[in-house]
Amino acid sequence: MAEIGEKYNTKCPGVKRLMREAIELAEATEEYCARPLEDNLFEWHFTIQGPKGTDFEDGVYHGRILLPKEYPMHPPHIILLTPNGRFEVNKKICLSISGHHPETWQPSWSIRTALLALIAFMPTPAEGTIGSLDYSPAERKILAKKSRTWSCSECGEIINLLSSTAAKPLTEEEQSVLNQIAFKGEDEQAKPPVDETAPEVEPQVIESSDNSTTFLDQLTEILVALLVGAIGIFIYRRWNTHQTAAGDEM
Repeated sequence: MAEIGEKYNTKCPGVKRLMREAIELAEATEEYCARPLEDNLFEWHFTIQGPKGTDFEDGVYHGRILLPKEYPMHPPHIILLTPNGRFEVNKKICLSISGHHPETWQPSWSIRTALLALIAFMPTPAEGTIGSLDYSPAERKILAKKSRTWSCSECGEIINLLSSTAAKPLTEEEQSVLNQIAFKGEDEQAKPPVDETAPEVEPQVIESSDNSTTFLDQLTEILVALLVGAIGIFIYRRWNTHQTAAGDEM
């Protein structure tokens, strides 16, 4: 951290924020760990434990977090490196807390928030979102076991990066974020299946809108014609009155 402090402007809000988060996340836990690269404060590597009671329970997954210079005003990008059957590897993941959705990002969220959300999001349906996969439970369990021997070129064997230390309790805001993600997953699962065998119903063409538009057009034309006629009659009468007055003077 001392070398990073010498390399970056510590008065910059983004640098100050990331250095503070690096200190807060310096101690690995049994659920996750994350730290910046030695030569780049804006790229972090993380490791997470697969959520218990799911197809990922025995897995240990490693990835990258790419932070914009505008962090924490702009969200990070999250990339998984370990094959897992839920997210594509080496591809930016589409989450409500990632760079794909800057409109939902909150500056008060942190790298820890992103890791907790990622863990919570793993068991949810893929639903065709960017960077998502929909492997079978059996395939995911096989990948979970293989992940324990996976090694990162920067961090080494990832199985050794986690510890037995329990993570600190969730804050109310973190729990709220996780509840929103879980609720989204429940909504997606609750969608009724599409019956592909059902006969297609031809859409009914509603002509009333076109008819009303045609009627209004015709009415407008009639009013314009009447107005032009009235103006013509008015001009003619004025001209006729003028001619009559001129004849009388003569």
